[in-house]
Amino acid sequence: MKLGEAGAVWLLALGQTLTYAGVYYDFPALLPALERATGWSKGALAAGPTLAFLVMAVLTPLTGRLVDRGWGGEMLTWLPIGAAAGVAVLSVVQGPWQWLLVWLVIGICQAGMLYESCFSFLTRRLGDRARAAITRVTLVAGFSGTITFPLGHFFGQWFGGQGALAAFAVVILLGAVPVNYLGVRALRRLERAGTVRPAAEPGALRAALRRVEFWAIAAMFGLIWLNHGILLTYVLELFQDRGASLATATLAASCFGPAQVLGRVVLMLYEARISNARATVVSLLLVVVAGVILLVAGLAPGLVFVMAVVQGAGVGLLSILRPVLVADVLGRRGFGAVSGAAAVAPILASAGAPSIGAALLGWGGPGLVYSSCLVMAVAGLGVGVFLSLRRPVLG
Repeated sequence: MKLGEAGAVWLLALGQTLTYAGVYYDFPALLPALERATGWSKGALAAGPTLAFLVMAVLTPLTGRLVDRGWGGEMLTWLPIGAAAGVAVLSVVQGPWQWLLVWLVIGICQAGMLYESCFSFLTRRLGDRARAAITRVTLVAGFSGTITFPLGHFFGQWFGGQGALAAFAVVILLGAVPVNYLGVRALRRLERAGTVRPAAEPGALRAALRRVEFWAIAAMFGLIWLNHGILLTYVLELFQDRGASLATATLAASCFGPAQVLGRVVLMLYEARISNARATVVSLLLVVVAGVILLVAGLAPGLVFVMAVVQGAGVGLLSILRPVLVADVLGRRGFGAVSGAAAVAPILASAGAPSIGAALLGWGGPGLVYSSCLVMAVAGLGVGVFLSLRRPVLG
């Protein structure tokens, strides 16, 4: 039976879910077991994923160009195989330098197989229907962390800390690879039927870089991803500082993922009634409100649950809106290259968030983290309002 557009999108959604489980969420899920298995420090272990993010930031503009040239499907299909091999090798490395070297390879694969490449692939092929497709992908993939943590617990018990990485490699190889292949093949069949826009013209990235809107988008998402990365990395410490017990803080932190999915469901239900511009401003406002709630949560520790839901919903919406915002503001000409370049700032922010958060905690404690993250959110909202007023470019 031939798959239609909807079936292909759901397959890619499952592929992203399993890919993120195997290369992104597996690390935090296995971190305590990896510490016991290797005897290395948290810093030495965390240096691997950080390096992968940095490599991804450098290469994402290049992989965006490859999407424009028609190689998006190949990257989504074949790079997970390389990532699976890398994760499998992590299960047998003996020293921190080997650990870093393998993560470097994984970072190369990440640049062409995660959200950015998937969203560019869909946007290039679906045009105005891309936001709905991207929403569906993130709706499913939002549960990646939810399934990875229990899987990591069981894999760690069965195979040990490093051995569990080999199990996650199997998840990528036997799960993500075949569903990505089927989803890509179905969309390619639709492409041959003439339902896809033609390839972009050259020079689009250079033209985009000359526009203030490009830098505004990069700055806005860089600020929000830095805000969220810091809060997520140190969420247990911050929530306990607000008066929550460790158990309560852990439970509240687990609300981030479901809240992201909830926000995406709401957007999907009202996608025909709200413009991308308005949805972006609302999402940014939610992140600001979450920062205010965290500031006052010391008066009522139960507010940490509200903060997690509001922050998660805002960030969850923004992860969908970034690619469609790029298309609305800067056009679909050279979309892969332009979107990839705009993604560098949030990727670097994600990579730097743990170190910047640690520095803020060292300089001024949790209070400095709260105020700094709120300033980032307010600045991001200001940029979003600026973009929304530049009509008719954004609408």
